[in-house]
Amino acid sequence: MQVGYERVSTDDQNLGLQRDALVAAGCNKFFSDKISGSKFDRPGLAECLNFLREGDVLVVWRLDRLGRSLKDLIAIVEDLDKRGIGFRSLQESIDTTTSGGKLVF
Repeated sequence: MQVGYERVSTDDQNLGLQRDALVAAGCNKFFSDKISGSKFDRPGLAECLNFLREGDVLVVWRLDRLGRSLKDLIAIVEDLDKRGIGFRSLQESIDTTTSGGKLVF
C-alpha cells in the first residue's frame, strides 16, 4: 500500500498541492499534520508510522515534509527499512524500493 504523509507548518497553509501529488503517485491512505517540522510531537506522523506494515511504502511530497534535520530523516528511514517498509520522496526522486534509492539512504 502506498501511504502518503503530508505536512504544512501553519493552519493558514493548504495541503492541496501535496495531496494532489500524493494521489498522482498512487497513495490511497493519507496522514496529515498542521504543525512545524521542528516539533517532535506530530500526531499525524506518529499515527502514520504506527499504521505502516511490512510491504507498505511511505510517500512524501518533499523530504522537508517528513523532518527538518538529516539526523531525523535518516532515523525515520532506517526504522522503516528495518520494518520492511519502503520510502519515497517525490520531489527528490528518492525511492528506497529501488537499488538506486537504497544508495541514498
